[in-house]
Amino acid sequence: MRDNLLKKHWQRIVMGAAIVSISTPSWALPTANSIGSAGIDALRLHASPYNLTGKKIAIGQVEVGRPGQFGWDKTAQQPKYKLEQIFYQDGAAKANKNVEQHATMVASVMISRDKRFPGVAPDARLYATAVGIPKDTAQPEECRSTQHIATQNGGDVRAINLSFGEPLERDPRPQAKLDGNALFTQCLDWSARVHNVTYIVAGNQGKGGISIPTDNYNGINVAYSNLRQGIYRKLDFANLSEMPTGTAKSIEDREVNVGNRRSIGLVAPGGNLQLYNLAGKAIVVNGTSFAAPHVTGTVALLQEFGDRQLRTKSQMPIDLRPRWNLDSRRHEVMKAVLLNSADKIQDVGDGLRLGMTRTILAKNNRDWTESEADRNRQIPLDYQLGAGQLNAFRAYQQFSPGQYPPLLPVPAIGWDYRTVDSGGYRDYPIDRPLAENSWVSIALTWDRLVELQDTNGNQQYDLGEQFRERGLNRLDLYLMRAEEDRLDRSVWSSTSSVDSVQHIFHKIRDPGKYKIRVHFRQAVNLPRQAYGLAWWTVAGK
Repeated sequence: MRDNLLKKHWQRIVMGAAIVSISTPSWALPTANSIGSAGIDALRLHASPYNLTGKKIAIGQVEVGRPGQFGWDKTAQQPKYKLEQIFYQDGAAKANKNVEQHATMVASVMISRDKRFPGVAPDARLYATAVGIPKDTAQPEECRSTQHIATQNGGDVRAINLSFGEPLERDPRPQAKLDGNALFTQCLDWSARVHNVTYIVAGNQGKGGISIPTDNYNGINVAYSNLRQGIYRKLDFANLSEMPTGTAKSIEDREVNVGNRRSIGLVAPGGNLQLYNLAGKAIVVNGTSFAAPHVTGTVALLQEFGDRQLRTKSQMPIDLRPRWNLDSRRHEVMKAVLLNSADKIQDVGDGLRLGMTRTILAKNNRDWTESEADRNRQIPLDYQLGAGQLNAFRAYQQFSPGQYPPLLPVPAIGWDYRTVDSGGYRDYPIDRPLAENSWVSIALTWDRLVELQDTNGNQQYDLGEQFRERGLNRLDLYLMRAEEDRLDRSVWSSTSSVDSVQHIFHKIRDPGKYKIRVHFRQAVNLPRQAYGLAWWTVAGK
């Protein structure tokens, strides 16, 4: 029985990526489209005047196998990218051991230097490790391997890509559910906070597959889109659908979070991508495995820009210097920026829809404004689409204005990293009246508190140790008239009691002065909570 489960698990890892090993057909569009204007629009950031390629930014990759390194592994035939360092779990990698095609192609989405199929962040420093085949490993080894990557580059790894996972049937807990309390999931949430890493997780693709750690709170789960009329704009049918009912419920219940908590944070291109396999041959691939590294690579681009601002801070005008500090490296900020800048509905050219480049469609062809998330204040994200589809250039636009503190008037676009005390709030008054019929987008993110039960006191996870889940403090998000102080009179709000994200996407019917309020409604663990906040509005003329 166990051998059958292991065999099924290995098949799900491979089939979950939907690798289609065929010769490159003439009709297939190249990977460049997924990072160009038809996809996440990252190629624009590679070029002048931005010149962002992820240079000197460390990112990570953890999978069952590891990418092949040309000149080290005989099976790696093409020098399409340069890996910073490769490992097996938390030790040195051995040549020709644990090399895997899937991991190689995931790495190429992030750091490929091939002119035909470039990566999102070709100059980023990628640290990659192989966990090993399921026969020999489980969640403890996955946690230890992930921790090892998080501590590379002197402890400065900005994002880690997880295009793999564990099925619930392998979880040792009795009647295991996607409640956030699998060991590997708790490990991810702990590491995000302790190591300050933005975790990007490939969303589960259905049929009872690799669902752990997609029940995390502190990372971003990614679904995948496919091409429609030459652009990436439609959620692929292989992704999870609406809340499971009827005959599908027994299978898909194992794949969705317990209760109303949403799983998907972002959508990214993942269908009909051309990537080089280990033999250097271009093949067509599909899946969330290849959507996730688009997000990870985008983090590297943004972080390169943030570090550039920090290096040149002394040369800035005095009034701009406070906008850039080490808060720009916070994972809560990255999560808020990426979610808040995602494409939802196409702008018609007047800027009132925040310059969004396309309308993103769910499986049934509805858009975000037709979802439950649009009309229910207690649901921040769409079940299928999350906050929308990744747009790297819009993420840059969201991030580049810099940080603005509460109390003082803030500009139309910005972000902040701050703390708030239990029962208290932070107000962000917007400095100019908002335009009539414009849209407002606001994202608030914070961490679930997970602590390591460190039995030997070495401040790192060791095999046999456990984590302590201390719950999620409740923060609410409000859009209010500038002069209003009563929460029940807010124009709109996001008040989920189960998510670690609040999100507002709302149309302004009445022009005028507005403010954003972050309210610490209920303390479940610590009485002070750190958060990341991003906002995008349109000022009136």
